[in-house]
Amino acid sequence: MKLAVLKETAAGERRVSATPETVKKFVALGASVSVESGAGESASIADDAFAQAGATVGSRADALRDADIVLGVQGPDPDGLAGVKPGAWIVAGLNPFGERARVDRYAAAGLEALAMEFMPRITRAQSMDILSSQSNLSGYKAVLDAAAEYGRAFPMMMTAAGTVSAAKVFVMGVGVAGLQAIATARRLGAQVSATDVRSATREQIQSLGAKPIFVENVAGIEGEGSGGYATEMSEEYQKAQAELVSSHIAKQDIVITTALIPGRPAPRLISDAQIATMRAGSVIVDLAVEQGGNVEGAVAGEIVEKHGVKIVGHRNVPSRLAADSSALFARNLFNFLSAFWDKEKGAPVLDEEIGDAIRLTRDGKVVNARLLG
Repeated sequence: MKLAVLKETAAGERRVSATPETVKKFVALGASVSVESGAGESASIADDAFAQAGATVGSRADALRDADIVLGVQGPDPDGLAGVKPGAWIVAGLNPFGERARVDRYAAAGLEALAMEFMPRITRAQSMDILSSQSNLSGYKAVLDAAAEYGRAFPMMMTAAGTVSAAKVFVMGVGVAGLQAIATARRLGAQVSATDVRSATREQIQSLGAKPIFVENVAGIEGEGSGGYATEMSEEYQKAQAELVSSHIAKQDIVITTALIPGRPAPRLISDAQIATMRAGSVIVDLAVEQGGNVEGAVAGEIVEKHGVKIVGHRNVPSRLAADSSALFARNLFNFLSAFWDKEKGAPVLDEEIGDAIRLTRDGKVVNARLLG
């Protein structure tokens, strides 16, 4: 069983899908690992480190030759996979909804594409969940990015020259990224509040020492949406939330938005009119900018200024912490493959629950129900 680890080719992608730690573990399972030279360079992993862990390091063609499984952070171009075995697995974050044409090309090439972001959110798959591991770092980095653009200090400071007030940070969307943003902003000394359409998050917000901001007297989501995500809300709830946010956001120095709905554009949370109520020098970080954005006027890959407010729209935020995000991503991949490793066959054998959830293509066809429905 040969695993290929490729150098990422997507613009701005600095992560890598394996580390010396996971290479050692794969070799211990009996697999051979071939790494494309320079694959870990942007994540501060030298070729020698991979070699010392037991991998063969060489050209892309060498890595792909007779490979049974190709590991990636983002889905590789099907045209650049010459040499892999027929039916080889592509295991990566494949963005199935945004890159549907590429999924079709995997099928046409006879490859079995496994989308790690379709991993079901069940207890036994938590260690395989790339969305959670990467979102955790995104939430942390969002606060640091906000601090870098904010022209004032985060904590309250009492000095001989007077008192500096604590920054007011408002987090919208309390999933993995939002919770980490709350925790990080609190550690930096900010006065933090947060909101979510899921009523179950109220206690989570309070447990981190932040103030929950919730619509009252209008039903939200009592529990979780599908897979732990929120779902779209009624017009009544959206109107009530907009009014609540408008009154609260005008008093905030920093707003971080994290709301996503799988397979759909990100919900609009902040309008241009609401931005205009914030004081000059305030900062908004939109973590959903690549899926259309939560903030009106946010631009993917840019920091723009409207009404004196900076709107930060960095792309691929986990990649901005490439070493740590690579380490977590690589462990997710190893945890996934090792959980299904059949010692007799010397290869992973997927079960129905997880296999059917993440498998996009097989035997020349697109087979995932979420793409066919």
